[in-house]
Amino acid sequence: MTESIQKLYQISLKEKRKIIGLMSGTSFDGLDIALCEISGNGKNTQLQLLNFTTYPYTLDFRRELSSVISKKNIDMPLLCKMNASIGINHGIMVNNMLDKWGISNNEIDIIASHGQTVFHAPATLFNHEINSTLQLGDGDHIAIQTGIITISDFRQKHIAAGGEGAPLATFGDYLLFADNKKDRILLNIGGIANFTFIPSNADFKNVISTDTGPGNTLMDQLIRHKYSDKLYDNNAEIALKGKVNEQLFSTLFDHPFFLQPFPKTTGPELFNINFIQSCIEKSNTINIPFEDIMATLNKLTSTSICKAIDFYINESTDYEILISGGGIHNPLLMKSIQTHFGENHIKKFEELNFNPNAKEALLFAVLANEMIAGNKEIFEEGTKAMPNVSMGKISFPD
Repeated sequence: MTESIQKLYQISLKEKRKIIGLMSGTSFDGLDIALCEISGNGKNTQLQLLNFTTYPYTLDFRRELSSVISKKNIDMPLLCKMNASIGINHGIMVNNMLDKWGISNNEIDIIASHGQTVFHAPATLFNHEINSTLQLGDGDHIAIQTGIITISDFRQKHIAAGGEGAPLATFGDYLLFADNKKDRILLNIGGIANFTFIPSNADFKNVISTDTGPGNTLMDQLIRHKYSDKLYDNNAEIALKGKVNEQLFSTLFDHPFFLQPFPKTTGPELFNINFIQSCIEKSNTINIPFEDIMATLNKLTSTSICKAIDFYINESTDYEILISGGGIHNPLLMKSIQTHFGENHIKKFEELNFNPNAKEALLFAVLANEMIAGNKEIFEEGTKAMPNVSMGKISFPD
């Protein structure tokens, strides 16, 4: 047994493990870094969030990312370079935050890195014979930069076992947030919106996770297309000045994705600036105010989310919706969702002692914990959408 493998084995036996979860989403505005202390595994998993930050990307780094993300035609040498560059930069960011927090790298057991999705291609959307996805940010570079064992590239095993590679939040949502008394919907509004539906006292086989369509991605992309100095519609200031154009909304919502059966996945490969422009032309709304387009995109996100959740809760009255992701900072979007379901059904993550901004990063920390310390019993009856496999590839720093 080599020294590195022996160290990993010893980590798996520890009562508590310090795991850093890293997440960079489709908005690629920065790296979410969540320092977690995790004990147990499976349904006995206990997680405490010790520190969290979103480490902002530089403008130059965002520009490089935008040149390869969700593009059908790209510069291959740049794509190759970015696989290393993302890993190196993420490793440096971890080092900087640990130094700021006054924590030695030797105190950290594992880094769980999601990487940066550059293209997500479900077979049903691209008429392929197999599902595929690609995340950049090589785990070996993170491990070398930090000196910490790194687990990365979680989505490939999910696809190899028959899934679409997303959403992966299902596993962590079930382990951390299942409730014996109420149905729970764990809604995450990132670039793409997705949720996990956990019926009360449910076995894992009864849990459903699906994308609903665009979250912030269309609104963010349109803002960045128009303004060189803005990343998003801060506090929905622009959308709140506009009015929904029903003709444009109808054309946007007429996309075949919204008619596909659940569960399903998607990404900015489909919902992007070209999609917006084609719908504007098709609906003959070229001359409507920019504010109206933003208000209409906001409605598209809220409507697709609400209709998807309605499909699963059916006649249930005893449910609660916990919302995370960047969308929680969009007051117009949140108001639409709260109005649809009623404020009594909306519960804040803070009431569970969790930071909603950290949720995706900490869920990858949970996946890493299951890989090294868990067992398959809790997921024995996996499904095609949620196959019973451990996920992630291990990179040693030596």
